[in-house]
Amino acid sequence: MINLDGEVARMAFMAEQLAALGIAFDRLQATTPDTLSPPPNDPYWSLWERPLRTTEMAAMASHRAAWSRVLEEDAPMLILEDDALLHGVTPSFLGAVAPIDEAELVSLETRGRAKLISRKNHPQALIHRLWQDRSGAAAYVLRPAGARKLLARVAKAPGLADAILCAAYDVSAWQAVPAIACQLDMCEAYGMSPPLATVSVIDSEPRPTGPKSRSQKLRRIWSQTRMGLRQLIRWPGATRLIVPYGMVNSDR
Repeated sequence: MINLDGEVARMAFMAEQLAALGIAFDRLQATTPDTLSPPPNDPYWSLWERPLRTTEMAAMASHRAAWSRVLEEDAPMLILEDDALLHGVTPSFLGAVAPIDEAELVSLETRGRAKLISRKNHPQALIHRLWQDRSGAAAYVLRPAGARKLLARVAKAPGLADAILCAAYDVSAWQAVPAIACQLDMCEAYGMSPPLATVSVIDSEPRPTGPKSRSQKLRRIWSQTRMGLRQLIRWPGATRLIVPYGMVNSDR
């Protein structure tokens, strides 16, 4: 569970929530702009589609540290940001997906944006093949095979944490349907009162005002083209779906 020093209220919320669910966890101290490696002025950070905020760099580095932990432990892990609200079925869901080796990455969350997924769920769990995601890195299960691929990807270039997950087409990605996690800022959209008021640390920093480099513009065009093509091709048996949150059908 990724948590910034100083975010005491979020830490308390997550600890209480996970204890109620019976999920043991380790706290991963979140990276800050001051503890970034490489530092914010390193040319590495210019290799994405636009200039990154230092807080965006730090968020990616925090997830990178979590991926390294998965590889070191050589075991699948649930990776959480400290503003993830989990459904009560999470423990049984984790038990169902744990033995599915082909599911290298399993997104638990929804953010109200359509995802391209398979129409049929996996025979062993309520997960559907995820062909194209759009956003979200607050709650996902990652296996060592997926971690290895993600770490190889960010060794070459950075990006927003969720953008990296969404563009890692070499990773066998799956989606919980219905979703069993959402960020606290999405609670009202799903008819719930947020148990904790949160302010985005990332959004508190203005975006860099400098123009995109030609290379960044080309990367952006290529990224959007790849994403658009995947939406147009529509794998056989795939559908675009705004994944609902927490409406579990016990008959499935």
